[in-house]
Amino acid sequence: MMLQRDSLFRRRDPDITRPAQTPPAAPVTPAQRAAPSASAPGTPHPEPVRVDTPKQAKGDERKEAKLIVGPDIKMKGVEVTDCDTLVVEGRIEATLDSRVLQIAQNGVFSGTVAVDNAEIHGRLEGDLTVRKQLVIHATGKVSGKIRYAKIKVEEGAELSGEIEVLDRAAAGVPAKRAELALR
Repeated sequence: MMLQRDSLFRRRDPDITRPAQTPPAAPVTPAQRAAPSASAPGTPHPEPVRVDTPKQAKGDERKEAKLIVGPDIKMKGVEVTDCDTLVVEGRIEATLDSRVLQIAQNGVFSGTVAVDNAEIHGRLEGDLTVRKQLVIHATGKVSGKIRYAKIKVEEGAELSGEIEVLDRAAAGVPAKRAELALR
């Protein structure tokens, strides 16, 4: 096959108007890329770009935002926001407002926490507010200012500090407050 020089480097005719090119919605296969195009020879072909628009993702449900602080990770001085579940296997010093906090047996959290549910196998030191249920397992150690709606403490768990039941004024039950150290 012989290529003619004029056909590769020919100038565009200014009188001819072409519609603006839009990338295809689906990825282009290598066979389609190799096929001749209607565009002027010598002009570069744009690579196809696929963009997921909000219309395409509208029917999908929001997935859970989960952060896992691995066993060898240490985080200090952070504020964790927009997180549904925080799993602590390492060490973290932070402020957290979330739905769920899970601290693994070797995990340590120090700071301020406000969550719906907390499950503690490791250590938590600081201010803890649990809007629904706090579960402290036998290997768990919690110290600081602790506020909860419901609590479950397994035998062997350690709990110390200022402990208070969240205000249940709406239910007509007065809040209980206690200085307590369990071991």
